[in-house]
Amino acid sequence: MGRLSNRVAVITGGGSGIGRAVARLFSREGAKIVIADRSDQAVQVVDEIVGSGGQAVFVPCDVSREKDVQRLMSEAVAAFDTIDILIASAGIDQISPAHETSLDDWQKLIDINLTGVFLSNKYAIAHMLQQQNGAIVNISSILGQVGQPDITAYAAAKGGVSNLTRSIAVTYAKQGIRVNAVCPGYIETPLLKELTDEMVQVRVNKHPMGRMGRPEEVAQACLYLASDESSFVTGVNLFVDGGYTAQ
Repeated sequence: MGRLSNRVAVITGGGSGIGRAVARLFSREGAKIVIADRSDQAVQVVDEIVGSGGQAVFVPCDVSREKDVQRLMSEAVAAFDTIDILIASAGIDQISPAHETSLDDWQKLIDINLTGVFLSNKYAIAHMLQQQNGAIVNISSILGQVGQPDITAYAAAKGGVSNLTRSIAVTYAKQGIRVNAVCPGYIETPLLKELTDEMVQVRVNKHPMGRMGRPEEVAQACLYLASDESSFVTGVNLFVDGGYTAQ
């Protein structure tokens, strides 16, 4: 307990899935939480945290809109005076082969999953530079590193997140800002709700551990990268994938 005492953590996509698990864990570790999400279900997470004695606020935000992200960071500072941690976990999924992917669908996914990460990083860093300190964790994916059929735009976006993370990390290392990414395998989140039972089993079988991961397991990796325990770690893509990419 207390590994993030009195630190302010902005979590995009914090209303569900991995983001929700991160918000809960970080609050238990002493952080003040700013949850950004397009959905009002984030209010439930805030109420849960506050009800347990923590501090949290909800800021409605579409991370693909620059003005929304600017307002998010400004409201985080207004609420808690600073931004120490950013967890960029907002994202959507899409399954379609390249020849069936419309330009509109491609652009929507890139706007949220890649441009949204860029904007979140950009405006968090602007505040972190003032204190010459900060930790950013971007949520990438194994699917930005390995081939998987029919995930055209998602694979492109997550591959972009992984290398964007490396570039930003080396750019701001001397300013005390650490930037890393977590690359989950298949995790039991709402993003998988559209898969059939057969599709789920195919994905489970790809993991040597024989199961999908849990959001809480990804949150623990985020906690390590956001805490002082990883003070000499930057530019890393940390795989939390049950052995998927080790094969």
